[in-house]
Amino acid sequence: MEFIDIPTEQTTAATDALLALIALGAFFVVRRAGREKDRWKTTIWVWAWALLFVASALGAVAHGFKMSQQTNDLLWQPLNLALGLTIAMFVVGVVHDAWGETASRRVLVPMIVVGVAFFVVTRLIPGSFLVFVLYEAVAMLFALVVYTVLAAQKHLVGAWWMAAGILVTIVAAGIQASGAVQVTVVWEFDHNGIFHIVQMVGVALLVTGLRKAFQAQRAEQ
Repeated sequence: MEFIDIPTEQTTAATDALLALIALGAFFVVRRAGREKDRWKTTIWVWAWALLFVASALGAVAHGFKMSQQTNDLLWQPLNLALGLTIAMFVVGVVHDAWGETASRRVLVPMIVVGVAFFVVTRLIPGSFLVFVLYEAVAMLFALVVYTVLAAQKHLVGAWWMAAGILVTIVAAGIQASGAVQVTVVWEFDHNGIFHIVQMVGVALLVTGLRKAFQAQRAEQ
């Protein structure tokens, strides 16, 4: 396989690969921070980061190499499934923080069904990126409201960090959905590459919030 020769696709692939590495780092950081404090919450979030890693790694391949359209389409199938399930697990994590383990266990299967349904829609309507934008927007707005309330009421240590990470994620999604943003800073970046860079900041903020929550749990024990 040959590397693609389109500058914006090269930077999109490179930033996707970097996002994959950051997601993998988040996986290990959260697993280490939370495994002795709240195993169920830890399980939810390590799955979210693992799925983000898979989606980003596949994205790096899909954007970074020359291949037939058929092969590219095949890569996007597991990628879209991983994205749909990433957001599903994210919502389950939000429910856990707001309403506890029992509630999060109850919504786990329905959210997985929603994530798979998103994937099915992408198969039935090829190129239906708007569906993902709407799906992500609803999930992120829900999460932003929940963590803002938790932070204001001081019910969860790290909630402001979580809210900040979600806000950055919403900004990143807006950049990607616009399809019109493009900058050149040494290399040329289009909306996809910029989205990945901004999302890295969001992941860092979210991991910080999760670590602070786990540290607070340890202090209470």
